[in-house]
Amino acid sequence: MRALRRLLGRRHRLIATAVAALAMACALIGLKPDTASVTVLAAARDLPSGALEAADLKPVALRPDTVPDGAVRPGTAITGRVLAGPMRRGEPLTDARLLGPSLLAAHGPGTVATPVRVADPETARLLSPGDVVDVLAAPSTWEGAAPARTVAEDVTVLTTPDGEADRGALIVLATTSDQAIELASAQAGGHLSITINPHGR
Repeated sequence: MRALRRLLGRRHRLIATAVAALAMACALIGLKPDTASVTVLAAARDLPSGALEAADLKPVALRPDTVPDGAVRPGTAITGRVLAGPMRRGEPLTDARLLGPSLLAAHGPGTVATPVRVADPETARLLSPGDVVDVLAAPSTWEGAAPARTVAEDVTVLTTPDGEADRGALIVLATTSDQAIELASAQAGGHLSITINPHGR
């Protein structure tokens, strides 16, 4: 009987030792740092919309499961590309943030980026990317002129002006090709203004 108790006690000690070793191994695995990472470009500071420079971005390492779709990697030609909207410092840059096919794709097939110069820069500064506006055209002279007319309805703002503008404010809109032609014609013969649609599309 005593021999049996000794045998059982030895077995319990072996089991306890094995359990303790397993627990320690699990703890060490949990504490082991995850060395896998993906390097992407992020805003080096708070950025306004507009043309990018190399110093505007910095490489950052992210865990693979936190990398956003379309993240821009180091080595990508960025200088001169147009940022469609403001970015916060540390925010990863994605292709959808840049003016180009990826940004236009979200607005449907046949969408083009149309720059227009709005006569009142103060009004243009009220805009943010994603706002939906109507564009009005008025003649450059009022003598015997026809009233203002709407030349584009429910168009989305892609980029907004950055800094001061002496000859109005340049904004970029997502339009159809027909709207782009109408806007170019209206801009050549008069002044453009906007009204903001608070309900969007």
